[in-house]
Amino acid sequence: MVFQIKNVNKRFPNHGNELEILNDIDITVNDGEFLSIVGPSGCGKTTLLRMLAGLDFPTSGEITENNVPVTSPSPDRGFVFQQYSLFPWRNVLDNVAFGPEVRGVKDEEKYTMARKYIEMVGLTSFQDSYPSQLSGGMKQRVAIARAMVNDPDALLMDEPFAALDVLSRHKLQEELVRIWQEEHKTIVFVTHNVDEAVFLADRVVVLSKRPGTIIETFNIPFERIRDRTKPEFIELKKEITELLIGD
Repeated sequence: MVFQIKNVNKRFPNHGNELEILNDIDITVNDGEFLSIVGPSGCGKTTLLRMLAGLDFPTSGEITENNVPVTSPSPDRGFVFQQYSLFPWRNVLDNVAFGPEVRGVKDEEKYTMARKYIEMVGLTSFQDSYPSQLSGGMKQRVAIARAMVNDPDALLMDEPFAALDVLSRHKLQEELVRIWQEEHKTIVFVTHNVDEAVFLADRVVVLSKRPGTIIETFNIPFERIRDRTKPEFIELKKEITELLIGD
């Protein structure tokens, strides 16, 4: 899955005028790449991700998936929202099996598929539990499994760990890296957390405040799993943070 974002601009109607959200965004997301987009609140990160998903569209410019314009949502693109968006009346197994169910997969096969990804996110012993019985970290694991069960070529993630405590967030970041290494998906991960972006990504795109423009792109040279205490990790975080503060 290769995304090309070509000269994308986005404006929204605003009391008879137009509010510019994104300005002249050019990014190529390579097949199997883990790309993080970081920037201040309101800079258009989520809007850009929604356009990659086919949930919104550029005012001008073009977004393509494998050279085909993105014009609608697709099962080739899994989306993990900031909120867990789980069905409270379904247990973990049935929540994860929902995608295959909608596609008409038979019960035996859909549950086999669901159990595979529930195991992958470490929740096998909770597959009969309901969302109200799960911690925030567990709910987000279910959301990741539900996105993965359809075997998308790309995973689009909108600040999925933002509401978690530090320990849970770090644990899920490590789990996500492991899953990405096993599944070889293209991942675009939106966050306002510089530490998270540097820990996860092959490449970090830094956006300015609204209207979001690309300030700089960083290739991350560190091997995984990354050590947050290493001086070079800390120095890169500092460089990106200073860019954001100085914008």
